Amino acid sequence: MEEEKKEEELDLQAILKQAESKTDFPEVTFDEFTPPTDEEWKVACEALLKGAPFEKVMFTKTYEGITFDPMYTRKHTEDILPKASYPGMGDYLRGTNVSGYVGKPWGIAQSCDETLPKENNELLKFEVEKGSTVYNVRLDKATLLNKDVKDAEKVGDDGCSVTTLDDIHTLLDGLKLDEYPLYIYAGASALPMLAGVAAKFNACGKKLAKLTGFVGADPIGQLVENGQNYASLDQLYNEMAETAKWAIKNAPSLRTIMVRDDVFSRGGASDVQDTAYVLAIAVEYIRQLMKRGLTIKEAASQIFFGISMGANFFMQIAKLRASRPIWANIIKAFGGDEEDMAMHVHGRPALFFKTVFDPYVNMLRNTTEIFSGVVGGLDSYENEPFDEPIRKGDVFSRRIARNVQVMLQEEFGLLQPIDPSGGSWAVETLTKQIKEKIWAEFQAIEGKGGIVKALEEGYPQETIAKTLADRFKALEFRKDRIVGSNMYPNMTEELLDKREEDQAALKKQRQADIDAYLSDMDDTHKAECLKALKDSATVDTALKAFQAGATIGEIRAALNKGGASETLKAIAPHRWSERFEDLRMTTEAFKKAHNGDNVKVFLANMGPIPQHKARADFSTSFLQVGEFDVELNNGFKTTDEAAAAAKESGADVAVICSTDKTYPEIVPDLAPKLRAALPNATIYLAGAAPKDLEPVYREAGVDDFISVKANCYEILRFLQKKKGMID
Repeated sequence: MEEEKKEEELDLQAILKQAESKTDFPEVTFDEFTPPTDEEWKVACEALLKGAPFEKVMFTKTYEGITFDPMYTRKHTEDILPKASYPGMGDYLRGTNVSGYVGKPWGIAQSCDETLPKENNELLKFEVEKGSTVYNVRLDKATLLNKDVKDAEKVGDDGCSVTTLDDIHTLLDGLKLDEYPLYIYAGASALPMLAGVAAKFNACGKKLAKLTGFVGADPIGQLVENGQNYASLDQLYNEMAETAKWAIKNAPSLRTIMVRDDVFSRGGASDVQDTAYVLAIAVEYIRQLMKRGLTIKEAASQIFFGISMGANFFMQIAKLRASRPIWANIIKAFGGDEEDMAMHVHGRPALFFKTVFDPYVNMLRNTTEIFSGVVGGLDSYENEPFDEPIRKGDVFSRRIARNVQVMLQEEFGLLQPIDPSGGSWAVETLTKQIKEKIWAEFQAIEGKGGIVKALEEGYPQETIAKTLADRFKALEFRKDRIVGSNMYPNMTEELLDKREEDQAALKKQRQADIDAYLSDMDDTHKAECLKALKDSATVDTALKAFQAGATIGEIRAALNKGGASETLKAIAPHRWSERFEDLRMTTEAFKKAHNGDNVKVFLANMGPIPQHKARADFSTSFLQVGEFDVELNNGFKTTDEAAAAAKESGADVAVICSTDKTYPEIVPDLAPKLRAALPNATIYLAGAAPKDLEPVYREAGVDDFISVKANCYEILRFLQKKKGMID
């Protein structure tokens, strides 16, 4: 047996060697097949559509003003294929690295948001141990606003609490910052946090020149998010210029500006809007830095972009590919060279598209979003835990999020292809279309005097609000579908525990630790250092103030020159599913307060199961979106049986379910009987009635119709109001 196996292996090796040496392969043609014309293909599609309108069904309109074609071919895209464009050169359409991810994988930058610095430090180490390649620190809101713990409304909401230099020492203790990049988004100014990081390096005797990543600020982004900042933009631009100059001299591989699209993305913006506005913000920073003495090379070297990956898979790829040549041309217009034109992008899943109900579906959403980001060519990515809309992640949810990236790199081979979407007829077409749209919107902002003027006018806020309204309207009619929210709700689902932290205990613990650290500080020396900082707002003077025991709040007070912050209309954060989640939570709260009472739905299913099942299933799913109680049955033979069962049910809602063919006979007979059996109930007919029959059905007693054309949200809200769940 062993000898036979060896002989088989030898035969296989001989076959493989013979195959490797063969070079003369016969030409394969497809002459026997006649390529169909576009018109022939359309006729075949129309036959399969069975009367549905081709133009309506086969073309998909997007919020970017772009329509997806049903099919893309080479003959339609021949002129736009990147035949003379290569990765790592030119306008960087095909990526900023010549070898793609082959020599330099995208950074796995899982964000770490534990409240206490020590716990967050442990999480940072754990993440790198398990596969992350970037130390990504997320700060809480108080720290982003440069507020001390004692002045914080909440401690640790969304991130780590940092008040003193000791907190920074604890947070960064033992990290291999000479091996892995450090990411810290610092809010409107990076100066205090950068000074703290520098002080940590000095204390450890490490060289700042080896520090990579970013400690980045985005004052305009913070202004749009909060409506105002803790200082004027002019002062924040001065601090931005100071941190940039300091970093160029002391930590040349570290960037100090992080232009994020989070506020636009979470506001419901389209991909055209959030990309155009982020580019406009970056241009404003370039202008302000050059105004303050930096060259275009120096200014461009400081900018990192934070881009959210949305739900439209191919649009995300096209968005990233289109952004790079636009940014390259912008830098070129400022006088930068090819090296300065490279756009560096950190990606994350768009929180706007995540849900509270059925949150495990967020895993699937996150996976498609990171996949599109990688194919589009980003530099690093943080894949959020599936429970992000509900709470901070735990060991399980963080592991799942991290391992998606690890698997894409190690198991699915996404490090190998260079610009995998390059030459794709669909992607190249979308890239061209969205590039033109982004550029046009960017020019609209420039035409208003720049992003700040446009924001003061309210233009971005208005355009995003319109897009948000369009998204919500499409969700109301379920043209856009959210699994587990406005479609296919899980009626047995129990919401995940929010695991809310004990704010009083946290604040007490944090303040005790801070007081202990500050107890042996020389107050006189600290006051001298803060005065020096007030006289000369530099990273070095802020560093010395930190070392003398100043808190981040005291440093901010010393930095502020008294100029009031600009104020403008903020863009509020949203999630696309929030209104449907409110529906369900309203129902749950009412049930809890009224001993399980709920909107009761009776299905008047007429005829055998095959006759009513499709409409009954649709109506059930439609009404369960509001978490209403739907009474199921196998159908009734007569209208009298249905009416009797309806009366016994005492339902708030009755839905007649059958077929369009049987409705003309059933509805005029059944609807009055249902009205008599349930005089206070709302009566619906499952399906959209023909125009000539709608008045007949309404006259018989039907109040409204449940169909694919119905406004699901408004119908459910109406029923909740009628039940007394809402005013």
